[in-house]
Amino acid sequence: MVQDPLTLYKLIVLYMLDRVNFPLTTAQVSDFILGKEYTNFLTLQQVITELTETGLVSSETICNRTHLSLTKDGQETLSFFENRISEPIKRDIKAYFLENEMGLRNEVSVLGDYYKSTSGEYEARLVAKDRGISLVDITLSVPTEEMAAAVCDNWQKKNQSIYQMLVRELF
Repeated sequence: MVQDPLTLYKLIVLYMLDRVNFPLTTAQVSDFILGKEYTNFLTLQQVITELTETGLVSSETICNRTHLSLTKDGQETLSFFENRISEPIKRDIKAYFLENEMGLRNEVSVLGDYYKSTSGEYEARLVAKDRGISLVDITLSVPTEEMAAAVCDNWQKKNQSIYQMLVRELF
């Protein structure tokens, strides 16, 4: 069955979002689709924009990352047209998630970002979530941008032990 390539790319994105119980970032979706060379970056951005504008996908920016989730309308649309995605593409998506699910989940669950505050200092915002529920949300003020960047990097590496220490000390 011949179909419009943009329609296929939209269905692939919907299928990916349907296969996980957490949001995916645009970068994660891009890594898979561009890695498999299904399409190019500009076309993929057009696809994501159209899916968001039509309400099939919801988009939320958290710590400079755009998180994508499947909406009820997106699920319904996918249920009607999922058969237009070839079995080899479905297998590729399933294999990608089998291999990368924990890393993908961690990437959207542990966030660190910084910005310059009105006082001139830098604030590092550190967040850890589990299934959409915020476990930790801390903002630290530091004097330099380098320190803020280091705090965010260390949060990515040490968030579990920091969370455990907070629980141990506070409970």
